[in-house]
Amino acid sequence: MSGSGGKYMIFKYCPDCGKALDQKMIGDEGMIPYCHSCDKPYFDNPAICVVTTVINEKKQILLLKSNYISTTKWTLVAGYVKNGETLEDAVIRETIEETGQNIEHLEYIRSYYFASGELILCGFIAWVTQRDFIHSNEVDDLFWCDINMVDYYINRENNLSGTHFDVCRDFIRNK
Repeated sequence: MSGSGGKYMIFKYCPDCGKALDQKMIGDEGMIPYCHSCDKPYFDNPAICVVTTVINEKKQILLLKSNYISTTKWTLVAGYVKNGETLEDAVIRETIEETGQNIEHLEYIRSYYFASGELILCGFIAWVTQRDFIHSNEVDDLFWCDINMVDYYINRENNLSGTHFDVCRDFIRNK
């Protein structure tokens, strides 16, 4: 495998037997790296992440700041899905790890492709009863923001937090 400069892997060798892969026509998918020894295709796959709008009983949105992302703008809870995890497991784990909040109800909203990171983000809304925040090495600050003030704080530059929040705000209003 080798990277393309992004997050997904382009397979050049079979991860099972180590032989160089050939190209094979696979249905409507086109030419795909293929191991004739193992009789198996290897598709280039982007990394999978979750992004979550966390909302409390006061209809406030949880925003966090991670200075490695931006020192001036805030984001939503997000993170990579680990091997063996479901999307829902990843949302619960990331929310607890980054904020200390326990999810009471979780709902899938939609997915996004983040081209500059070569990522698929699976977007959720999570409802919680507000608790004290915990300290995370990945998060520099956290706060509950009035839903009408989120646009002032949220990151919209090279980040999908703002886009996901917009979709969730419409979902919340129509619920």
